[in-house]
Amino acid sequence: MDLEVEKEFRAIVQKLEETHGEGLDLQAIIFMVGLQELGFGFRKYSKDEKLHVMHVAVCTILEPYGYYEYLERDQDGWLHFENKKPLPPLNNQEQQVFLKRALVDYFTQQ
Repeated sequence: MDLEVEKEFRAIVQKLEETHGEGLDLQAIIFMVGLQELGFGFRKYSKDEKLHVMHVAVCTILEPYGYYEYLERDQDGWLHFENKKPLPPLNNQEQQVFLKRALVDYFTQQ
């Protein structure tokens, strides 16, 4: 695992835990990004809605790398993206580093 990415990601987790409580993992942070981008706030979400929130987050954090392009916000407030290029084939550990790097970039550019 890329130690620099892990160090930067842990710093972001620590900062987020100060305001949102302890125990945040990668999935929780991705979900939070989706909520932030959508502007829906915290409420009860169905399983499908949770997946869509996380999809919005992944598209958002990978958009600067050219993987997705924002298209529109629909009448219900959901964001839609177009896949512009295939994601690289990664194993689970590589995928986590990839997403952590994108989250570090997302939060440092806020």
